Amino acid sequence: MKTYPYPLLQPPPFRWNTAGDVSEPKVHQWIETLNPRTADETDWSSVDVTLLGVPLSRSSISASAASENPDAIRRAWKSFTPYNLEEDVDLTPLRVVDLGDVPQHVTDIAACHRNIREAMKGMRRHHPHTFPLVIGGDHSITAMLVKGWKEAHPDKRLGILQLDTHFDLRSLEEFGPANGTPIRNLVESGDVRGEDVYNIGLHGFFNARSLKDFADEAGIHYVTLKQARRQGIDTVIRESLDRLSQKVDTIYLTVDMDVLDITQGPGAPAATPGGMRTDELFEAVRLAGTCSKVGSMDLVCLDPARDVSGATVKAGTHVMLSFLTGFMQRRQV
Repeated sequence: MKTYPYPLLQPPPFRWNTAGDVSEPKVHQWIETLNPRTADETDWSSVDVTLLGVPLSRSSISASAASENPDAIRRAWKSFTPYNLEEDVDLTPLRVVDLGDVPQHVTDIAACHRNIREAMKGMRRHHPHTFPLVIGGDHSITAMLVKGWKEAHPDKRLGILQLDTHFDLRSLEEFGPANGTPIRNLVESGDVRGEDVYNIGLHGFFNARSLKDFADEAGIHYVTLKQARRQGIDTVIRESLDRLSQKVDTIYLTVDMDVLDITQGPGAPAATPGGMRTDELFEAVRLAGTCSKVGSMDLVCLDPARDVSGATVKAGTHVMLSFLTGFMQRRQV
């Protein structure tokens, strides 16, 4: 049976109509959408970044339409150019291909999670040199993506840089593999060591004391947003990347959009007062992009249905492009 372009992927639900050669393209004219009719002819050796949507939000503890985010981000591309004025970086030399989405079952969350693991494993086996950039979906997808990565690279040690308001260490017995449990899932399964998790952005009254106790017992590294601002967020990001780089083979960056202050990210279902500003997040992910050990990234927990004037979707698109700016700078060194 013919598959697209390998098992457990389906084409994007829509394609932008792009006209011939454009001297100064918008993002939707620059990112390629994989064509089902020509997928078999793709020269993967020339592809730098493979983009994947994971439209899952049934595993959210609170109601969420984060499943609609991959398409919302794609539609927002038309408002952006692939040129970063502040860094004077042109992204167009990067070849970025949108593979489409991981198919999701209507009711079976376990089946959805299996598909996600298999899709990541397929990406690593079919074109391991490309950088997987994943648009979710809720945060439960992170554990499945990492598990898929580990299945493809069982001998590689993987660490996590997490930008988040929450620990995401809730009990698996109580909540199952939900959006509040991905880090605990990975630590308890042994896929990631506690000491290889670095969480930056925790703040306020949004984490139970028992979760902090678990983090301490597991050896998880975390820096509250207040501490990070005192030290300098840039400094904390660089130090975390340096320390992880000394221990692991690959760093996985996961960005939960609820790390933003609720005024900056109203479309994040668990957004809270006192979070990051958008400029802080954009610079944090750009710095992560410059690190040679960062080998995969996801962006999760953005609900377009809750958004205000597209503010959070635009911020999410900016996060993606800011990371790619750093990725481009990495290649220019």
